[in-house]
Amino acid sequence: MNCWVRRPGALRVETLEGQLLASTTKINASKDSLYISGNRKPWLLRPSLVNPVNDADGYVVRRPEALYGEPAYGSGRFAAALDPVELAGERPVPLEAPFANVAEITDIAPVTHHGRPAVEAILTRNPSYKPTFADAPLLYPGRTAIRIDLGTAVCVASQSLDGDTAGAGHWLVIHGIDEYMLDDLFEEVSMGLTDVRAHIPWDLGPHA
Repeated sequence: MNCWVRRPGALRVETLEGQLLASTTKINASKDSLYISGNRKPWLLRPSLVNPVNDADGYVVRRPEALYGEPAYGSGRFAAALDPVELAGERPVPLEAPFANVAEITDIAPVTHHGRPAVEAILTRNPSYKPTFADAPLLYPGRTAIRIDLGTAVCVASQSLDGDTAGAGHWLVIHGIDEYMLDDLFEEVSMGLTDVRAHIPWDLGPHA
């Protein structure tokens, strides 16, 4: 499949042949009803407006509360892969608590994934592991090979290594990031907008 994602909530999914499978709609609709729902979630800031807590090496050790969430398609695995926080958890765990981390990590290695730098590791989930979507966990029982894109933190690949699920997983290829996309990609009814990325020919006709 080919997918176009415009965070926080827009997604278009097509087959490799170009057949539309799914597209979010009403991305420009009024959100007034959200703000009178009594739910505090609409008042959270977007992730791009908050800063995580980093350690001396620049690694994130605490993820601030924000309006996280990715557009989902199918079982939810795609949304979980776009924001794989379930692999690390939201915050540090007490050092004195054994197996408190969501997973044990081994065999960490830098790799290249379709021309992009990534990091690969073997993860074994602990009892504290809680998948974002119960029916689509990124970590399988036993060991799971995980690959994370360094530029976007997207989980681009996973593969179960043990048991009945051995061989199961997913594989994503990132073709571009921060690219311009028309609203028409995510609207139910096309607004007939012109894609300014394409050359527009001007037929001036014969000169008088």
